[in-house]
Amino acid sequence: MKDRQDAYGHEVYDYLQSKKSFEVIERDDGYVDVSLGAANYFQEYKDWPAHQKKAMKYVRGKVLDIGCGAGRHALYLQSKRFDVMGIDQSPLALKVCKLRGLKKTQWVPIEKISAKLGRFDTILMQGNNLGLFGNFEKAHRLLKRLRIITNEHARIVAESRDPYKTDNPFHLSYHRWNRKRSRMSGQIKMRVRYKKYISPWFDYLMVSREEMKKILTGTGWRVKKFIGGKDGMYNAIIEKE
Repeated sequence: MKDRQDAYGHEVYDYLQSKKSFEVIERDDGYVDVSLGAANYFQEYKDWPAHQKKAMKYVRGKVLDIGCGAGRHALYLQSKRFDVMGIDQSPLALKVCKLRGLKKTQWVPIEKISAKLGRFDTILMQGNNLGLFGNFEKAHRLLKRLRIITNEHARIVAESRDPYKTDNPFHLSYHRWNRKRSRMSGQIKMRVRYKKYISPWFDYLMVSREEMKKILTGTGWRVKKFIGGKDGMYNAIIEKE
């Protein structure tokens, strides 16, 4: 990733330096919104939503935090003496993690995950990071790859948002447009903007619980438990079959 594309990284790095920061999300239908902002990526455990706190109880062993961002989940688990590695495609986000005290980080986009990282007992995908799977086919490929780098009784602790839990007419219209294009309703093509920094366009996937079960079919993984949250958010505890 080139520096001018690392919008997220500059956002969280500026926040760490006590500078004003924000995050603009642009969708391929022209819809633009401002996210909760960098402060959300630095939340302490006490301020996390209840479903994320509950999900932490299912973490065990050696942990790979995919899309670790500013490190909020990885740093919490490290403080609880878990062996945690944080990976991200944002170089500046990883710098933020290191400055905040995360011991193990590597620059690895999700598409580049391989056995070189080692073997893990828990794959962590919080912060709605199941979305990094992008689309149905990519999710299938990556789930099979995650089987290779995990131990026999490994778990994936993944957060998603049910895209159908909305009455926003712009979102509902986007769902219909996606289906006309043979895409999943919650398959969002988007990019992140911050000041002069603009990320490349990428697909970000939000799925219902039933859609998640369909994605897992044939990958060697299955849902053990769902943990519901607010506004359509939920966590899935996923185990090997």
